[in-house]
Amino acid sequence: MIIKKAELETVCGYTSKLPQNTRPEIAFAGKSNVGKSSLINALMNRKSLARTSSQPGKTQTINFYNINDEMYLTDLPGYGFAKVSKSEKEKWGKMIERYLHSSKQLRAVFLLIDIRHDPSANDRMMYEWMVYQGFAPIIIATKLDKIKRSQIQKQVKTVKEGLGVRPGTAVIPFSAQTKQGREEIWEIMEQLIRDEE
Repeated sequence: MIIKKAELETVCGYTSKLPQNTRPEIAFAGKSNVGKSSLINALMNRKSLARTSSQPGKTQTINFYNINDEMYLTDLPGYGFAKVSKSEKEKWGKMIERYLHSSKQLRAVFLLIDIRHDPSANDRMMYEWMVYQGFAPIIIATKLDKIKRSQIQKQVKTVKEGLGVRPGTAVIPFSAQTKQGREEIWEIMEQLIRDEE
């Protein structure tokens, strides 16, 4: 896809009403610091469309990015790190849940998992919950540049087994540094939007 327009259009906090978008939405979920904002920047070929931070929990809102007036990429708050109070975490959980339940335009959810580590209990819970909600999450294994080529297959297998993914689930190794995996992710997103038409 040629990106002519990419802008942060709507930011939703706990109390905001979700936007009534009329174009397809594709959501990105994952734990804090797994690289959601870096992925969105890499997909858009922009350095700082989505704000990145080495401090986990930077994204505390649901951010809707309008792409070419054709679709929205939705950046969900990260889950599962220690620095936030339990009540904050519950609010985020409810916010994500409300969005996944009530968005009329949500076409797919990408779940980001750090390829270097076994999926955490939170990752598994998120995956199972999404499947339970009727989604078939597409897995993006981030931080690919941090492991050796020879480890990729083994780590992808670890991610699949750790999450207990359904047969046929796509797992795409991705690096925000090298942009490896970017084309595959775009292919899936473009396919989802074509199915729309």
